[in-house]
Amino acid sequence: MSEPIVVGVDGSATALSAVRWAAAEAERHRVPVRLVHAYQPPVRGYPEIVLTGNEVREAFEETGRKRLAEAERVVRSTAPGVEVVTSLVIGGPAAVLIGESGRARLVVLGSRGLGGFTGLLVGSVAVAVSAHGACPVVVVREQVPAEGGVVVGVDGSEVSEQAVAFACEQASARRVPLTAVLAWTDFLVDSDYGSRFTVDWAQVEDEERRVLAERLAGWQEKYPDVPVDRVVVRDQPVRALLRAAESAQLLVVGSHGLGGFTGMLLGATSQALLHHASCPLALVRSGRVR
Repeated sequence: MSEPIVVGVDGSATALSAVRWAAAEAERHRVPVRLVHAYQPPVRGYPEIVLTGNEVREAFEETGRKRLAEAERVVRSTAPGVEVVTSLVIGGPAAVLIGESGRARLVVLGSRGLGGFTGLLVGSVAVAVSAHGACPVVVVREQVPAEGGVVVGVDGSEVSEQAVAFACEQASARRVPLTAVLAWTDFLVDSDYGSRFTVDWAQVEDEERRVLAERLAGWQEKYPDVPVDRVVVRDQPVRALLRAAESAQLLVVGSHGLGGFTGMLLGATSQALLHHASCPLALVRSGRVR
């Protein structure tokens, strides 16, 4: 059986949006959907009423089954032909979903689940799974755009190459254009030091255009049906990608690009986009594109 698309289910509005997104994605690629609800009963601090361990577990299981049933109905209504499997698991949601990612095509989850602090744009589970997931992770907000193209961030790193591969596949499956953005900047650009150096910015931009062309060449041959708009801009990557994705239906980036500290699981750009991208965001790790 093909690797499933795993979706984290917690009863929140964003989780149900993630379920709809995953159902449509599964229909496009003819793969199953695996709905996962993880719960962790408290070990102390029960309410004033005295409850046994079994009663607590049964209450959590009943809630979990209801949430999974609701999510399954969403899949059936969105993509009736998609195979659905449900899983009710004891454990921390982040840890469970990270474990599931080793056997998944994608992990999809809402940007912010139940129980978070008001005003948070992204919950702790989304951050943890995005940082540690073994496969591409897609984070979905409550409002999902139905139209628009796919945008991918390119920086020349290995994981950026994987992001391009994922984005090309997505654009081809959706039959929409791809916008490839290479945003380059330098500490000289917006600083007082710039006046002390002579920089041929036109030459730098030409070099960046060459890098982008090289990164896209093989994938354009593999996906000749995908129109590609190449954007090279002297700007901060986060700002450039957010602007390019304003009318997109999906934004794709590598989880960790060039210029970060060794050992970081999420780069500064991907972390910022995780908090601010208005459309679904796919974070792709090196070597795990299905």
